[in-house]
Amino acid sequence: MKRILLITRPIAPPWDEASKNFAFYLAKSVENFEFSVLTPGVVNSLPLKIKQLPIFSSNHPNLRLNQQAKLLKLIPLIGKFDIAHFMLTPNKLNAFGFKTFLTRRQTKSVQTVATLREDLFSDKDFKKIIFADLVITYSDYAKNKLTKLGFKNVQRIYPGIDVQLYSPAPKNLSTLALFKIKQDDFVVSYQGEYTRLGATDTIVASLPQLFKEIPNAKFIFANRIKNEKDAVKKAQVIETLKAAEILDKVIFTDTFSDMPKIYNLSDVVIFPAQNMYGKFDVPLVVIEAMACAKPVVISNLPILQEFSSNKNSISIDPTSQTQLVKAIVDLSQDKEKCTKLGKAARQYVTENFDIKTVAKQYERAYRDLLSI
Repeated sequence: MKRILLITRPIAPPWDEASKNFAFYLAKSVENFEFSVLTPGVVNSLPLKIKQLPIFSSNHPNLRLNQQAKLLKLIPLIGKFDIAHFMLTPNKLNAFGFKTFLTRRQTKSVQTVATLREDLFSDKDFKKIIFADLVITYSDYAKNKLTKLGFKNVQRIYPGIDVQLYSPAPKNLSTLALFKIKQDDFVVSYQGEYTRLGATDTIVASLPQLFKEIPNAKFIFANRIKNEKDAVKKAQVIETLKAAEILDKVIFTDTFSDMPKIYNLSDVVIFPAQNMYGKFDVPLVVIEAMACAKPVVISNLPILQEFSSNKNSISIDPTSQTQLVKAIVDLSQDKEKCTKLGKAARQYVTENFDIKTVAKQYERAYRDLLSI
């Protein structure tokens, strides 16, 4: 059986971070290959079919420099694998390290490019940091960009999720009690970030009007604290809401690994990102919410329109508080529209993002690469 090494962030619970979740699903779901993953010590909850290389000392999703240095432990091991699959977003530092230390003639290489950091890198930079025998992008946008730059070995495969795990379900009573939400409250949630994406200030500014128009509304910030900037921003948000006397209507989850319960607790999920700098071309939080048949209010950014349409979501200008509030209020008053959007969203995701389908596409890509 051919062996594949996934070079990623630490693979371990909690399953609340998109890139490691996808790597885990991929290793579980692709058949006829043996996968090894990088872990922070031995993780007992991983399936036995997945081999573990416990090289990391921390489970933190952001690979600080001292954790990145631990990837050097792979140098004497890399030649034992048929494919080295690099799943970390490429940059100048890690691309140099991967090319210099973790490529071997006998080992084919794959890069999954979840996003192109066009805010950071030039076309000339991309020609240096994209180096693998096969490049897999998350979006047609990124594929077309790289193809125009002269790359011949690019394939688009959407990321996959477990559509059985992320599926419609009634509001969980224990989760309602945990967050002090009533069964008949109208729940809006945002599974984004505090400092990136540029959405937080617009959301916070819109909440007084939202609560005025929907008196029984509750809002959930289901955002992880990834760094000190996030912690500072969250504290600022709390102070703003307190001053507006609406803090009691807002819930902060920080780390909550059972995300399907958050989606299914929500009546509407919003993703009003003003930019996608550093975010995956296909933000899996949106796909997961769609899989749970939730109506999603999403930015009209071109990169997001690859998978969102007026059939499966509501697009808005992300700089407009008025449009954001109006979209949510309209959905609160039209249950039939909510149901129709949610059903179409669920169908779209099962057709395009089911991990079982995605795994077969990766298996075929691996086989084609090894046959060259």
